Amino acid sequence: MQPLEVGTRVLCRWRDGKHHPVKVIERRRLQSGGPNDYEYYVHYTEFNRRLDEWVRLEQLDLDSVENDVDEKVEDKVTGLKMTRHQKRKIDETHVEGHEELDAASLREHEEFTKVKNIATIELGRYEIETWYFSPFPPEYNDCLNLYFCEFCLTFMKRKQQLQRHMKKCDLKHPPGDEIYRSGTLSMFEVDGKKNKVYGQNLCYLAKLFLDHKTLYYDVDLFLFYVLCECDDRGCHMVGYFSKEKHSEESYNLACILTLPPYQRKGYGKFLIAFSYELSKKEGKVGTPERPLSDLGLLSYRGYWTRVLLDILKKHKGNISIKELSDMTAIRAEDILATLQALELIQYRKGQHVICADPKVLDRHLKAAGRGGLEVDVSKLIWTPYKEQG
Repeated sequence: MQPLEVGTRVLCRWRDGKHHPVKVIERRRLQSGGPNDYEYYVHYTEFNRRLDEWVRLEQLDLDSVENDVDEKVEDKVTGLKMTRHQKRKIDETHVEGHEELDAASLREHEEFTKVKNIATIELGRYEIETWYFSPFPPEYNDCLNLYFCEFCLTFMKRKQQLQRHMKKCDLKHPPGDEIYRSGTLSMFEVDGKKNKVYGQNLCYLAKLFLDHKTLYYDVDLFLFYVLCECDDRGCHMVGYFSKEKHSEESYNLACILTLPPYQRKGYGKFLIAFSYELSKKEGKVGTPERPLSDLGLLSYRGYWTRVLLDILKKHKGNISIKELSDMTAIRAEDILATLQALELIQYRKGQHVICADPKVLDRHLKAAGRGGLEVDVSKLIWTPYKEQG
């Protein structure tokens, strides 16, 4: 048979054993096969791009091949029954993360980054499947697996190189100042100008799990806040956020990532809360840089909801958006958007009025889920960044 064309839509057997609709993004000839022996890089049209992968022909249902179909193919596929829980999981991964990219830029970005270049990384005791393309230097083009030093983030092609490196590397935590320690959790502030290679390596690593353009390799202008779990072997990176040293737009966070092995443990919300505690110490309101990743946007919506509803529950009498902003360091526009989404705000006589019925607040708080790990502000030892002489 002829190999499938790029753009073909077909059903593919996924890891759940069921067939799901995919679009063929790229193809390549198998080195061990015949002239028509190919494998295909596919995008599951129901799911986020992080699940794109190379598949073999035997995973594809060739009776379902369509070469020129409507974008909504997934809605027309018969026999694909999803539980409400599965549908919600898919919806969660469909939150748009590209609001500020124009269509041409988005197409160019997706074309350039459409195929994952690194399949897995080893970081500390974890082997982690990657989600997205990351622009590693050309000498890593033929490399499916990378090995990272978990302390200095140097990356290597072979396990033996990592083992040799670990005997020489004397770091046991991120370079920079420890600004927070509570129990086994620690936060380090790393200056991208003072630790340029570490900052760049962190960006390469992070891009494997972030699908948006606002990732910077000119790291001099950024501070990186690296969250670690500490034990007797050292401080092991859990996640991080970056922040511009000087932001014209009052951004208090540029990129945020919790590494996959540590997700769903409250660390993402902890990082968000930490960024706002820094803003409070600066005496400023803050907001995350856009576009947010899909998971980033979900985390922020949850954080804003919980913080605002907690205050509204405890507060007696009227409270304004401005007062809420002063108390939380959350930008007024983000507060307004959050309360509007919860239908807790009305526009009366030329001004916004917050409607805080306790039963409604309780219902929304329950829906928002549990909060992240608490930031113990008494353990934060930090002064805002000032350019050295």
